[in-house]
Amino acid sequence: MKKLNKAFYTRDTLTVAKELLGKYLAVNNDEEKMIVKIVETEAYIGPIDKACHTYNNRRTKRTEIMYSSGGYAYIYQIYGMYFCLNVVTENEDAGTAVLIRAGEPIKGVERMAVNRFSKKLNELSKKEILNLTNGPGKLCRALGLDKRQNGSSLLGKELFIFAEDVEEPFQIALSKRIGIDYAEEARDYEWRFYIKDNPYVSVKTNK
Repeated sequence: MKKLNKAFYTRDTLTVAKELLGKYLAVNNDEEKMIVKIVETEAYIGPIDKACHTYNNRRTKRTEIMYSSGGYAYIYQIYGMYFCLNVVTENEDAGTAVLIRAGEPIKGVERMAVNRFSKKLNELSKKEILNLTNGPGKLCRALGLDKRQNGSSLLGKELFIFAEDVEEPFQIALSKRIGIDYAEEARDYEWRFYIKDNPYVSVKTNK
């Protein structure tokens, strides 16, 4: 296991979005360690991206963490109930990040089942198991992530991303991002990346 370092996150956002695929997101809490394999990401590049919270270099109290140098967690709430985990990228003042859209449960799946469905793992249907972490809100719910972790360093012990010494080969598929029809021309940017044929991807649009 090799934890990703600062230099990994401070690179070009599109590069980071693609290279996060196949890496492992780990959450350590008082109860149990949970790990998911990252299988789907989306890039958000503030200065030129109308789908991004920092479009045109807009700065607010909520988005200030996006202007840090890469390697921090940006977690925000949508619809008043779901949380989304983003990885801040590039250098200070860039206003860029990568959304972690979906993961494949690896460790601590029993706890994820309780967090998501208030059920034991052996009580879940096959469909519920596939739905544990196959979307940004589902992922955060399963891992117990919310605003408390917003601004956390991904270089620490509680929330971090690591790579295995030997990665299994996979194909990367790309598509337009999901749920941003309001973003004018930015809705057509093919900045969504995912592991082709992985069952935990939120929406299958292989290209």
